[in-house]
Amino acid sequence: MIRIASFCRALCLGLLLPALTVPPAAASDFATTIMTGVPGGTYIEIGRDISRIAGECGLTVNVTESAGSLENFLAVRQRPNTQFGIVQNDVLEYFKTFQADDPVIRRALFGVQIAFPLYNEEVHVLASRQVRSLRDLADRRVSIGNADSGTFLTASLILDFMRLAPGETLTLDPAEALDALLEGEIDAFFYVSGAPISLFDDPRIDPQRYHLLPITDDVLTSVYTPTSIAARTYPWLTDSVPVVAVKAVLMTYEFNPRQNAYHRLACDAVSEVSHLIVNRFNRLQVEGHPKWRDIDLTDIPPGWRIASCVNRGLAPDYRSECTTPRPPVPPEPEVNTLYRQRICAVLGC
Repeated sequence: MIRIASFCRALCLGLLLPALTVPPAAASDFATTIMTGVPGGTYIEIGRDISRIAGECGLTVNVTESAGSLENFLAVRQRPNTQFGIVQNDVLEYFKTFQADDPVIRRALFGVQIAFPLYNEEVHVLASRQVRSLRDLADRRVSIGNADSGTFLTASLILDFMRLAPGETLTLDPAEALDALLEGEIDAFFYVSGAPISLFDDPRIDPQRYHLLPITDDVLTSVYTPTSIAARTYPWLTDSVPVVAVKAVLMTYEFNPRQNAYHRLACDAVSEVSHLIVNRFNRLQVEGHPKWRDIDLTDIPPGWRIASCVNRGLAPDYRSECTTPRPPVPPEPEVNTLYRQRICAVLGC
């Protein structure tokens, strides 16, 4: 785990020292943004669902693709006009573990809060049939995810927990890793995301040649949440597969409206989006990604606080700025228009 700690510290040191507080922006340049993930993943679909319900109220929420949790964490801490990011909870917990002894990581965590707990993300390990278990990853070619992703951290931790050393580890994004597996360039790849994942609907995945590895090791099931990926979650998945999962959270920052104009606008945006998520939660569960149905908004991970700007948006006296547009009026048939004109000519309108 020392290797991962060093990587995370270097990431924080290199990207956070130039801007250890969220920089202000001019009011005219203000925008609301949620950092999500790669195309084909669940994060980006969840972000699009949030953007859609906000758009119905006249609020633009930009959905930004990213490598995943680590990039999202750093973006909320560093980038202007970025108030939300979807992050795996084990990423936050890992930073917390090292904050007491490392001032760089402690400063990186300053102000980090949770907007909402989300869903459990299953650890997918798609492998060739020659790889029968996680233990068989020793001496194999394995992709552990983009270096800015939560998959990278979780996969690295799992390999460390199991004392496994692949012959070669690659840091490919999920789409690249799938192509590499299908081309025989790697033997397996990790992808931590909420099932179902559209990437795995790829018709090139032949169940005679590829499968999901079961994850049942006692050490892993004590650290992560045991769960399963049900049969037919993907077209090629004929049987349920036991795996482990990590919770995703919608992360934000403890914006202080009294600090500057940017913080005030950012806090307003966090309050408004939070209000919309809660008040349209039933619709999100029906119309959004299937993972919305697994979300318990009261399941706050231990040791974390909900941001004050979120709580402001959930207060009973909060007044939403929602301007839900009226549905468009269909054009009147020409015969009706002619009828109205003639009536008005006789009766006066």
